[in-house]
Amino acid sequence: MDGVRWTAGSAPADAAQRAADLLVELRSAEPDPAGRIAAVLGEHGETGVRLTPADLDELRAAAEPVAAVFAAPDTTTAAAALNALFARHAGPPRLTSHGGTAWHLHVDADDDGGWGEWFVTSSGLALAVLLAERQAPPGGVCAAPGCGAPFVAHGAGSPRRYCSARCATRVRVARHRAGG
Repeated sequence: MDGVRWTAGSAPADAAQRAADLLVELRSAEPDPAGRIAAVLGEHGETGVRLTPADLDELRAAAEPVAAVFAAPDTTTAAAALNALFARHAGPPRLTSHGGTAWHLHVDADDDGGWGEWFVTSSGLALAVLLAERQAPPGGVCAAPGCGAPFVAHGAGSPRRYCSARCATRVRVARHRAGG
């Protein structure tokens, strides 16, 4: 998988955002999931992506352990979900510069592994770094009724509850209209 790496121009937060964006698309009922998922990968630096039905199946299976991290209600549960992800999917950490890229860290088994393995391991690694840096869950799931989109938690302060200002506003307006 060529493209986004943790180099001087990228960071674990970028890879975590890629994971959240991919989860949204992998759970979507869009009629052309391969095209939309390839587009999201392109938005995050992966070029020339052509996904087969088998690739989509791999990505959907890989989405479950990643989604469990976003859904974790607290830091301990998020860490347990990440440890389970690593125990099942990750190999020893290694540095690689495959394809002429800068040196970067991998925990998947092979530089030429499948999309699912790449997604689960690179996402897990990014989310683990964010948890360790913040000592808090690396993300969450939108609390707006009918949304449920994953989001990456940024910075300190009170925990985020919504994936976007749009969802937060929608909930606030509904509460106001209901007299609450």
